[in-house]
Amino acid sequence: MPTSLVVVYPPDEDGGRRVRAAGEILGRAYALTDLVEFLRRAGLDDWDDTDARTTGLIEWRGGGPDTWPRAPGAAGTP
Repeated sequence: MPTSLVVVYPPDEDGGRRVRAAGEILGRAYALTDLVEFLRRAGLDDWDDTDARTTGLIEWRGGGPDTWPRAPGAAGTP
């Protein structure tokens, strides 16, 4: 398991949250499932939503794992 801290930044104007690990931006997450997919691609194949919510490896900025203001294509979003 990597020892690098993953940082999930506050939501931007589009509702996405940048995700960074080891100094590299992994992508913009719009939901916890997006974050889990980024972590999977980074080598954490067996992680799920519960792991992402409870690990000490993730630094949540501007809200925790339940802060996802808007997802693309969700009702009421462009």
